[in-house]
Amino acid sequence: MACLLEAPLRISVLSEVTATSRHYVDRLFDPDPQKVLQGVIDMKNAVIGNNKQKANLIVLGAVPRLLYLLQQSSSSLELRTECAVVLGSLAMGTENNIKSLVDCHIIPALLQGLLCPEVIFIEACLRCLRTVFISPVTPVQLLYTDPTVIPHLMSLLSHSQRAQEYITQIFAHCCKTPEHQTVLFNHGAIQNIAPLLISPSYKVRMQALKCFSVLAYENTQVSMTLVNVLVDGELLSQVFVRMMQRDQPIDMQLTAAKCLTYMCRAGAIRTDDSCIVLKTLPCLVRMCSKEHLLEERVEGAETLAYLMEPDVELQRIASTTDHLVAMLADYFKYPSSVSAITDIKRLDHDLKHAHELRQAAFKLYASLGSNDEDIRKKITETENMMDRIVSGLSESSIKVRLAAVRCLHSLSRSVQQLRTSFHDHAVWKPLMKLLQNAPDEVLVMASSTLCNLLLEFSPSKEPILESGVIELLCSLTQSDSPALRVNGIWALMNMAFQAEQKVKVEIVRCLGTEQLFRLLSDPDTNVLMKTLGLLRNLLSTRPHIDQIMSSHGKQIMQAVTLILETEHSLEVKEQTLCILANIADGNTAKELIMTNDDMLQKIKYYMGHSNVKLQLAATFCISNLIWNEEDGSQERQDKLREMGFVDILHKLTQASDSNLSDRAKTAMQQYLA
Repeated sequence: MACLLEAPLRISVLSEVTATSRHYVDRLFDPDPQKVLQGVIDMKNAVIGNNKQKANLIVLGAVPRLLYLLQQSSSSLELRTECAVVLGSLAMGTENNIKSLVDCHIIPALLQGLLCPEVIFIEACLRCLRTVFISPVTPVQLLYTDPTVIPHLMSLLSHSQRAQEYITQIFAHCCKTPEHQTVLFNHGAIQNIAPLLISPSYKVRMQALKCFSVLAYENTQVSMTLVNVLVDGELLSQVFVRMMQRDQPIDMQLTAAKCLTYMCRAGAIRTDDSCIVLKTLPCLVRMCSKEHLLEERVEGAETLAYLMEPDVELQRIASTTDHLVAMLADYFKYPSSVSAITDIKRLDHDLKHAHELRQAAFKLYASLGSNDEDIRKKITETENMMDRIVSGLSESSIKVRLAAVRCLHSLSRSVQQLRTSFHDHAVWKPLMKLLQNAPDEVLVMASSTLCNLLLEFSPSKEPILESGVIELLCSLTQSDSPALRVNGIWALMNMAFQAEQKVKVEIVRCLGTEQLFRLLSDPDTNVLMKTLGLLRNLLSTRPHIDQIMSSHGKQIMQAVTLILETEHSLEVKEQTLCILANIADGNTAKELIMTNDDMLQKIKYYMGHSNVKLQLAATFCISNLIWNEEDGSQERQDKLREMGFVDILHKLTQASDSNLSDRAKTAMQQYLA
């Protein structure tokens, strides 16, 4: 029977708590302003550190009343300020609390409060706004809804140190898109925030620095402006360099390094500038060492990966700095059973976030190994590295899987690694598994890697072929994503290179002529180029050319005609003429050209084109058509002579380009033989 008592007991406790909370809310409605003020002060003391009490007060409707009192001109300054403080305290609770406050329109009410002349009230409103805006559940767009808000916040920066801290923190959290960067830039963010970098308050300096890091990220306009900014007579980049010194707090060193990294990536600072090579890069490498906190090591590695991604020289410098490649191996062993972490809370946090370290390590390895063969070798020889990548490909965290496949893609650019490590660890198996069901971002990177594994010299090519990959790749060519269509067709192109006839037939069967010709009219030039590359590889070696042209010749000739007649780049036209030259090399296929006078006139036109590559490809085509040792060559030579091709060839033997003149001479010899 004891269990029957449990429910009423709970109800009585709950009603007691609610009754206490109700008492606080009731006092807000007292006709005596002094009692209302005392009620707000008592409420403030009751909610500090008490999330349950905060939730109760929100449920009982305290927020609309507090906002009403805050906005009333008849309320005293002290009452309005205390209301803002209580609202700020309620905002410090759970995410649900923040949602409730935002739903009650707290943001417009507090922004309106900033128009008050009293600094103490402005600071209380700003503190509450800061707490609301830094929550992940608050839509940052609410800061930009009213166009007068940003300029007004800029004007308040001169009011007090606290105002500076809260406003810069709001900006740093709410600058999420290029549009936000532009709004802040146009309202003078740089000139207003730059002086705060030398504020006596560390908190102000730190938030100002964070503002510059989000403003400069992938923004050339901001970065180019920052390079020329002076702070108290010193260049801003030098201020950032000072902030990276070892005696500064880690957070400051890291954020200053991010600012210089973003300015460098945006093209405002050269990659060989001493502030990058001698200061920023070593600072970021330092952040990767095991004495730093997990989040510092993650941020350090990810920022370093971003800094050197496009620059091989920085990759080489980093790979020899502080044993970085070996240091990153520790990212996979953390936290270890003999970890030095004695703080249980910290250990619990790190166990939950250890996957972020693995993600960061993969990203940094990918960046390090994207160009240099020696660095790739160094990475693959690091203890258990290939096993770690293979494990990473099947981790539960999508971000780790993406970073692992990025790393694999970077290493797959090496002929040596494709022939050794990739083959030894059969990385194609987990890669194929990853391709079965993954978000587009992962699919793009995984299919790019697969393209490299299907290169002719890769030992993985055969087992991949046997695993039924053709259907998977053909399905990628139908994707809405141009990147996936490119990768699908690129992989098929690599697969068709010097392939057996059965593989080529299977590709054509699986892709289908309709899809092949749809890809030949794809709006994306990369897709079109790779499709032409596939066609060129399919139409190589005479039996294959004749077999494919006998079944699909009409459509292929139509597609070639269409491309040569319409507006396309020179590269596209050249590739198309090369396909035509391959067709001309067939035994029976060449008749499809010889019986098509319109096509012969097009070849003639391109032999006289101003571009040498197009002339060369067109001449190649004629050379194949008139080759002596083949049946019917005499008739073909006669027809082409009548059409004026010999005169053009004769002219081309005098061409200034030696390849072109040699090719024309070789063709002319067929007539003389």
